[in-house]
Amino acid sequence: MNKDQVKGTAKDVVGKVQEQAGKLVGSKEQQIKGLSKQITGQAQKGLGDVKQAVVDLKKT
Repeated sequence: MNKDQVKGTAKDVVGKVQEQAGKLVGSKEQQIKGLSKQITGQAQKGLGDVKQAVVDLKKT
């Protein structure tokens, strides 16, 4: 795993926790912030996946 995959996964998890916490306390703002972090994290992980695929492709 590269750093983008790790950081993206972490942001996704933090976003899920934040979204659920927002639901628990009834805060739409926190839910939206959590969803935003999830999207950002998934995008960053996707970038990391592409980078890793390129590295793996160069090895062959």
